[in-house]
Amino acid sequence: MKNRITLLLLLAVEVSFAQNKMFTMKDAVINSRTTLAPQSLKQLMWIKNSTWYSYVANQTILFKAQANDGKAELIVDLKTINKALRDQKEDTLASFPLISWEDVNSFIFNANKKRWMWITAVKTLEKKPLLNFPDLAENVDKDKKKGFIAYTQDYNLYLWNAGKNYSITKDGNSKLIYGESVHRNEFGIQKGTFWGNTSNYLAFYRMDQSMVKDYPITDFSERPAKANLIKYPMAGDSSHQVTIGIFDLKKLETTYLKTPQPADHYLTNIAFSPDDKHIYVAELNRDQNEMKLNSYNTVNGTFEKTLFVETDDKYVEPLHPMLFVPTQTNQFIWQSRRDGWNHIYLYDIEGKLIKQLTSGPWEVTNVFGFSEDGSKIFIESTQESPLNRDLYSVTLRDGKITRLSTGDGVNRALMSDNGSFFLNNFSNITVPTKTQLINTQSGKTKELSQAPNPLLDYKLGSLSLFSINNKNGDKLYCRMFKPIDFDSTKKYPVVVYLYGGPHAQMVTNSWLGGANLWFQYMAQKGYLVFTLDNRGSEARGKKFEQATFRQLGTVEMEDQLAGVDFLKSLKYVDSTRIGVHGWSYGGFMTTSLMTRYPGVFKVAVAGGPVIDWSYYEIMYTERYMDTPQSNKEGYQNSNLLNYVDKLQGKLMLIHGTSDDVVVWQHSLKFVKKAVDENIQLDYFPYPGHLHNVLGKDRVHLMQKISNYFFDNL
Repeated sequence: MKNRITLLLLLAVEVSFAQNKMFTMKDAVINSRTTLAPQSLKQLMWIKNSTWYSYVANQTILFKAQANDGKAELIVDLKTINKALRDQKEDTLASFPLISWEDVNSFIFNANKKRWMWITAVKTLEKKPLLNFPDLAENVDKDKKKGFIAYTQDYNLYLWNAGKNYSITKDGNSKLIYGESVHRNEFGIQKGTFWGNTSNYLAFYRMDQSMVKDYPITDFSERPAKANLIKYPMAGDSSHQVTIGIFDLKKLETTYLKTPQPADHYLTNIAFSPDDKHIYVAELNRDQNEMKLNSYNTVNGTFEKTLFVETDDKYVEPLHPMLFVPTQTNQFIWQSRRDGWNHIYLYDIEGKLIKQLTSGPWEVTNVFGFSEDGSKIFIESTQESPLNRDLYSVTLRDGKITRLSTGDGVNRALMSDNGSFFLNNFSNITVPTKTQLINTQSGKTKELSQAPNPLLDYKLGSLSLFSINNKNGDKLYCRMFKPIDFDSTKKYPVVVYLYGGPHAQMVTNSWLGGANLWFQYMAQKGYLVFTLDNRGSEARGKKFEQATFRQLGTVEMEDQLAGVDFLKSLKYVDSTRIGVHGWSYGGFMTTSLMTRYPGVFKVAVAGGPVIDWSYYEIMYTERYMDTPQSNKEGYQNSNLLNYVDKLQGKLMLIHGTSDDVVVWQHSLKFVKKAVDENIQLDYFPYPGHLHNVLGKDRVHLMQKISNYFFDNL
């Protein structure tokens, strides 16, 4: 296939540095997050309810500064804190501790299993223990107004207040769990407790898993090995059942929302009304093609009304709760992809659409909040380019959009509580990190720091970002690292690194193009390293993502093969030496390419791969594939056990033996089928590791992967 290559303006410039140092694997894996990472201001944060911000310089000195005038003042250094700890007969600290501000004059940190407060006005250290707060508390959630703390322990939910603990639930067990995240962390769910605005109510999840089958995770550190049973709902099987409780802090009573049946639907995106009289829940059916935004009475839990319904012939995926306008408490913002792109909509409390505030072939990727007068909302989006992230204000009255960030790249911002300022970290393929203060009203930007290039002394391969077209004419964004001392008259081997699944974007206009230093490590070893974001990946709109619906691993591979055709068109690519590597969904893609398109790739390494989607979790799989019962053909076509006998070339599978995301059974079934078919492949387990191999063992992992390419490609 011949592809039309579109070079991206300003991104097609190849970035190269002519120094001499070479990476070790420790550099590429461990030091890439420390000494070789761009040095931004550490612990950069806003002090709540103010326009003061703080940061730690040189790992040892805490400063705070006033955003209005930019004047910084030294608060305390590590030496002074350590002296105060010694005075208390406590052990000292090796680096500045992680802090959280109580107010503009005091901050909290933990040291030596104790809680300490530094009071800036008098420069003293006070021990501030949470009396009777259990050391084993989990899922800690602090109320911002009154300092109440919700936490879980042994599957039950508790409340801490002024040294007293109150048990909200008492019947929790491994099958009945309170106050924790539910639905396998899908639908934007990250926690299990939600404080009301008046601090009088606490909403929480109750998850009944008794109907879900047990799944064994083997602990090989025990003698004999021990099976730890978890609840893992697989596609097409019984799902857990969730309800929402409302704990009244005045009455010390719990009321459960009277949500309708069936019980295995999804309750997501919880929000209280500003006066806490109502609680809103985005309720999604198990087929995930209909979402109702429902209102309930907070006091008695009764259903009040459905504000609106969203449907889709493929799937609806609510990810963000309603956000109330601070000065118009009868209005709220809702995010939706109903027009094909994620945009923001202004509604009234009756569910009437006032206006769509943003529109166009681009995605709103973050909503920060409102200006102090409530007239504007601040967002991050891909309006300039899918590879970039920029900051904007949007006027609620007329939807006028004003760009606040400058430059061409990726912005990652924190907004002050009153919406007056952003603290922003900017990077692109030539700028490691630039920390800025942006005035959201005037648009003026002040540079706070500019990170030096941490790789200046290293010999690097050149990096380029560009796009090609697939057979449908869709633009596919690509990233390529060329080997050091590149010679266009020579032939080079290629490693294709991919992910390919939803909610992920590999190629961005950020430092290293969104890659990590392993790519440069391989470039130093003489490899081209290529990545392409296929259909199904993030930030390209609903049609681009939903192209994979009911057929995971089909159109994604078509796009990746378009990338291979492009590579083969390059005179300096050795088309007989192309390898591929990916993890998780990328492991599924890697194994798919090796078995469904045998002979294209010579060598492959697949980590934590999904092999049979009927063995993966309900919430994710049924969104993209429906159930195995209703989509037999789709599951059959994507089941890689059906293609084991087609394998050509060298394939190594890697899996953590304690993986509770893509369970170990996936790759073991593939190995068993290979034995049955007399097909040779390589296999490497990482005992005790979960879905990813982290910590010091990751150096071993990446060396294992690299060596496999060195030996076979």
